[in-house]
Amino acid sequence: MAILYQAEGVKLPSIKKREISNWIKSVAASYEKKTGDIAFIFCTDEKILEVNNQYLQHDYYTDIITFDYSENNTISGDIFISLDTVKSNSEQFDTRYVEELHRIIIHGILHLCGIDDKGPGEREHMTECENQALKTLEDYKHA
Repeated sequence: MAILYQAEGVKLPSIKKREISNWIKSVAASYEKKTGDIAFIFCTDEKILEVNNQYLQHDYYTDIITFDYSENNTISGDIFISLDTVKSNSEQFDTRYVEELHRIIIHGILHLCGIDDKGPGEREHMTECENQALKTLEDYKHA
């Protein structure tokens, strides 16, 4: 079982893969989940639009698309992240790029853990879960 980081049409972001992978495993464990095979595919806006059109029949840009292959308590999936949108979101929300990148990475993991963000009140719950997870990442950095 592995957590993989790939880039398609962009430069792989400079993240501390081991630290991020350990953080992901810790967050998953907090939801009583184990990590299976998870692939992060960092890409452009154009690529994520193509994926959105082809697999979801959605004709719009987005920051993340999560394909969930989880079984039982083991989370697995492919997570496409548009670095173009992460960058524009960081500017829009006045956050550091790396903070926004961490938020979107864990957003995909939270989806695999069963947290949704489309229904009433779900977006706020997702944001709370993201914030809690980001706080634990800070703990990892200062340990």
